[in-house]
Order: sequence, then structure tokens, then C-alpha cells
Amino acid sequence: MNFPFTVEDFLNVFKSYNQQVFPIQIVFYIVALACVYLLFKPTKNSSKMIFTVLSFFWFWIGIVYHIIFFTSINKAAYFFGLLFIVQGILFFFFGFVKNEISFDYRKTKSNFIGIIFIIYALIIYPVLGHLFGHQYPKMPTFGLPCPTTIFTFGILLFAINRIRVVVLIIPLLWSLIGFSAAVNLLIYEDFGLVIAGVLGFVLIVLHNKMKVESEKTL
Repeated sequence: MNFPFTVEDFLNVFKSYNQQVFPIQIVFYIVALACVYLLFKPTKNSSKMIFTVLSFFWFWIGIVYHIIFFTSINKAAYFFGLLFIVQGILFFFFGFVKNEISFDYRKTKSNFIGIIFIIYALIIYPVLGHLFGHQYPKMPTFGLPCPTTIFTFGILLFAINRIRVVVLIIPLLWSLIGFSAAVNLLIYEDFGLVIAGVLGFVLIVLHNKMKVESEKTL
């Protein structure tokens, strides 16, 4: 796949973004850890709070990263930005307004894999990036598309009820787009993105199917 920019151009976008929005990256980590805490210690409105955070993250990436920064080297970022904004709307509508998805820790296989995805997004991803030669600020930090998508799938694997497939399409699509870019742009830490996207999607769909079958027996 040919890109209208070089690897160095791509890394320089990260540099510009990281330098100009700092210290928001630290805030994002704190907020993400708060979401993880709520997965294990849910409250009455914890699911709404988690979806508010996910919605914000996807809005932020769509508007700030894609449209404001990434469009400087790739006009396709306007389309990517729109996708992320739409996903933010979906999270807010189904998770906050309709409040039809709740989270809780239940010691299931999906929860275990969700924990792995979250740890990968917050800890392993930046460590691998450093080992692969992506030094801050020329590296994708949490709050940017790929690590945040991995984190999103990790969170969604804690859902105790069905998640509409429409909510999963854009994150799955981005996991495939991001993996393609990772191969061509040498962002090897993004290889975990396609695993999180495909495996997360499959596990959630299987969970949806089991919920439908259990509801039929009631």
C-alpha cells in the first residue's frame, strides 16, 4: 500500500500532537485507570461514566488528532475523523442516553482477555514502542487511535448484556486499517491492534448469541 507521506512524516505528526497537547496524555491515563476501577467496583452510574469517557476519547481522536493534526499529511484523515466522531456518538447514545449496556467483572474468559487488552493498551504498547525505536514524543501515546481502540475492546469485553453490532463496526474497521498501516509504516506495536479488534469482535458476538439463547429459555 502506498501512502502520500513517509514514515518520518507520520512520526512527526505524533511529535507535533504530543508536544502541543501535553500534559493531556497524563490526564487520559488517570481517566482510563478510573474506568478500570469502575469495572471492578461498579456503582449505580458507573457504566454511564465509562461510556462518557469512551465517547470523549473517540471524539477527541476524531477532531483533535485526525482532523487537526493528521490531515496535515493525509487528507483521508477527514474521513477517519468522521468515523471516530460517529463512533463517539454511538457510544454516547447507546451507552449513556439509552443506558442499555452495563459492565461488571465476572471472572470469565472474556473478562480475562479484556484485562490483557487493557494492560496492553496502557503499559505493553508504549513499552514495545520504546523497544522498537519509537521514542517520545515521536510515538503514538494513549489517547491516539490504535492504543485507544485496543483499550476500547478491552472495556467492552466486560459487558454483561448484549452490545449492538453497529457499535462494534467502526472499532473493528479501524483495527484492520491500523494493522495495514502498522505493516507499512513499521509501527510494530500496532500488531496487537488487529488481535484485539478481531478477537474482541468475535468474543462479543458470541456473548451476544449466548445472551439471546438464554433469553429464549426464560
